[in-house]
Amino acid sequence: MVCLLVIDDTLLVKRSRYAVAAVFCVHGSVTGSFATRVPWIQEHAGVSAGQLGLALAFPALGAALMMPLAARVSHRLGTRTALRGLLALWTLALILPSLAPGLLTLCAALLIYGGTAGMADVAMNALGVEVEHRLKKSIMSGLHGLWSVGALLGSAVGTVAAHAGLSAQVHHAVAAVVLTVVGAVVCQFVLNIHPEDDEEPPARFALPPKSALLIGAVGFCAVFAEGASLDWSAVYLRDILDSSAGVAAGATTGFALTMAIARITGDAVVDRFGAVRTVRWSGVIAALGGLLVVLAPNAIAAMAGFGLIGVGIAVVVPLAFAAAGHAEGNSSHAIAGVATITYASGLVAPSIIGGIAQASNLTISFIVVTALAAGLAVFAPVLRTRSHTRVAD
Repeated sequence: MVCLLVIDDTLLVKRSRYAVAAVFCVHGSVTGSFATRVPWIQEHAGVSAGQLGLALAFPALGAALMMPLAARVSHRLGTRTALRGLLALWTLALILPSLAPGLLTLCAALLIYGGTAGMADVAMNALGVEVEHRLKKSIMSGLHGLWSVGALLGSAVGTVAAHAGLSAQVHHAVAAVVLTVVGAVVCQFVLNIHPEDDEEPPARFALPPKSALLIGAVGFCAVFAEGASLDWSAVYLRDILDSSAGVAAGATTGFALTMAIARITGDAVVDRFGAVRTVRWSGVIAALGGLLVVLAPNAIAAMAGFGLIGVGIAVVVPLAFAAAGHAEGNSSHAIAGVATITYASGLVAPSIIGGIAQASNLTISFIVVTALAAGLAVFAPVLRTRSHTRVAD
C-alpha cells in the first residue's frame, strides 16, 4: 500500500510538471500575441511614438503593484484554483489594449494587462519551484524555455493575422478565448497545495525579504543584459559596425534563439553542476560575449558575442526564481520580490543603455553590460537553495 501511494504521488508530480510547462507556454503565447499587434494598437488609439513609449511602461508598473497579491490569493484558494483564476484573468486581459480609443484608456488597459500578467507569473513560478523540489531535479530553466516557445508561437500567429489584415480586436478576442480554455484545462492537472493550518496568510503588500533582494540583484544583472541585447543589438551592428538592416536584425534573432535553446537544455547542466557553478560559468560566458561585442572588428564577431551573452544569461532568471522559492518564509512572497526587481530591470535597461550611448557611445554601453555579466560570476553563491516542505492533496 505504501509503495502504491509513493507511485501515485510520483505520477501526480510528473503530471503536474507537464501541466505547469503548458501553463508557461500559454503565458508566453499571450505576450507574443500582444507584441505583434502593437503597431495596430498604436494606430487605433491614435498615439504618437512617445505616447506609446509612455503607455508601454504601464504593464511593468501594474505587475510591480499586483505581484505581492498573488501569494495571498494562493494562500486563500490553494495553488490550483489560484493559478486557474489568475491565468484566466491574464489571458482575457489580452483583449483590453486593442479596445482602447486613446492614450488614457490604453494606459489603463495596459496597467490591468501587466497586473494580471505579474500575478499569474508569480503563481506559476511558485508552483514550478514546488514541482522541482519534489522531483529533486532542475526544471525551471526548461519551463522558462517553454515560455519562450509560447511567445514565438503567439508571435507567429500574430504575424499571420497581421498579414491577413485581421484587426487586433478580432485576433486578440479569438486568441484570448482559446488560451483561456487551454489554460483552464491544463490547470486541472497541477498540484493543489494548501498552507499548513497554523500558517499565517501573507501580507497584502510588504517589502521583499532580504534574501529576495540579494537574489533579485543577480536577476537584475541578467535581465539588464537581456533587455540591452534585445533592444540594442541591431542598432549596435548598424551604428558601430555599419552593417545592413538585414544583418543587424539577424543579431537580435540570433540572440533570442540561442537564449531559448540554452533555457530548454539548461536543466541538464544545472542537475550536473548545481545552480551556483552553473551561474558562475554562465557569468563568465556572458562576460566573454560582452567583451567580444565591444572588441568586435566585424558583424560576424559581434553576432557571436551576442549569442554568447544569450547562452550565458539564459538560465540565470529561472534559477533566481528557484532560489527565491526555496528561501525561508513564504515562497510566493519571495518570488514576487525577485520578479518585481527583474521586471524593473527589463524596464530601465533599454533607456539606461540609450542614455549612456547618448552621453558617449554604444560601445561604452556594452562595457557596462559586460561588467554586469561578470557580476553574475561573483555573486552566484546567493542562488544556493534550501529545501522546504508544504502540504498538497
